Amino acid sequence: VQLVESGGGLVQSGGSLRLSCAASGNAFIIHVMGWYRQAPGKERELVAVITNGGRTNYGDSAKGRFTISRDDTGNTVFLQMNSLKPNDTAVYYCVGSRSLFSTPMYWGQGAQVTVSS
Repeated sequence: VQLVESGGGLVQSGGSLRLSCAASGNAFIIHVMGWYRQAPGKERELVAVITNGGRTNYGDSAKGRFTISRDDTGNTVFLQMNSLKPNDTAVYYCVGSRSLFSTPMYWGQGAQVTVSS
């Protein structure tokens, strides 16, 4: 399974970004796709994940500002991030896993998101 992120970049505080992640290879084994992030000096944390049936789980930092979605094929996942803040600055990793609350088995290379004040 390969996960490839796109859509990171630099945005001003209050702005929006949309991340995308495409799964390839044996993508059919991934029931859950989503995003984790890691800020400098901090541990990786859950942003949001979604099942192939549309169930979601959001981390506290994402609730109310970020929206996760998945395309009809189930092989691409999107993260719409609104009202971005400087402390959203992090490397955002696309992940794939077997169930909604399990530790991810597959990780992408990461996409840098930088929010300037």
